[in-house]
Amino acid sequence: MIRVDGVPAVALPLPDRGLEFGDGLFETLLLKEGIPQHLELHLHRLRAGLRALDFPDCLATAAARLQSVADETSNLGATWNVLRLTVTRGAGPRGYAPPPRPRPRIIISVTPLERDPTAEPVPARLGVASVNWPVQPLFAGIKHLNRLEQVMAAREAKLAGFDEAVMRDQDGQVISATAGNLFIVRDGGLLTPVLDRCGIAGTRRRLILEHWAPALGLPAAEARLDLEDLERAEEVFYCNSVLGPRPVASLGGGRWQNHPVCSALHELCWSGPT
Repeated sequence: MIRVDGVPAVALPLPDRGLEFGDGLFETLLLKEGIPQHLELHLHRLRAGLRALDFPDCLATAAARLQSVADETSNLGATWNVLRLTVTRGAGPRGYAPPPRPRPRIIISVTPLERDPTAEPVPARLGVASVNWPVQPLFAGIKHLNRLEQVMAAREAKLAGFDEAVMRDQDGQVISATAGNLFIVRDGGLLTPVLDRCGIAGTRRRLILEHWAPALGLPAAEARLDLEDLERAEEVFYCNSVLGPRPVASLGGGRWQNHPVCSALHELCWSGPT
């Protein structure tokens, strides 16, 4: 199921600045029986991205079209679906400079999820990517379309036989996995990398920091972390909007067989309100 500006489509109208320059944003949402999970958190991040890129305010239109498509997913016959909402700056003249009055293009696609996300995931084996996050505070936290570093890091991890890879910034500080936010358990609390210079502030990361960790009585905070912090942690896990929290089995010299905190967070993730 694909909609471009609310119309069924199988191709992207050209020109489009999202394709040409990565000039746009996206959100990946999980749908359960047509209900978007934690929709407000996704829209909050999208709003921040629209402001950062100086897009015209199209949040209400994007939200309405998202809901319309989500309502249609009952016809797909799957309990769980993944919806991707992409907003580009639309068409424009040749060159980097955006048009003075852009008309954002809203692209929505839905794909059935082949696995049950509520089943506790198999612990992941992590490598360390040689590709680093570029430092750009203007884009820190938002989910813009430029994802080449993650593409190459994910390719590297797959070729090396890992499930995921840790990505660092230009100074060697840990930022994230290629497709998720990292957490460690240390001294009875949770720590996750600071994302003030690069990285994506995930919706499940926010839920863990603000709701799920407090519900378990665990202090949770942002911190500057390096690879040694991860390898010496009591537990390591990462999370995203499709997987929820996934435990890590190995990273460098670190090995973990028990994941009680991640298991408790996983239970909260799939038993709480949407």
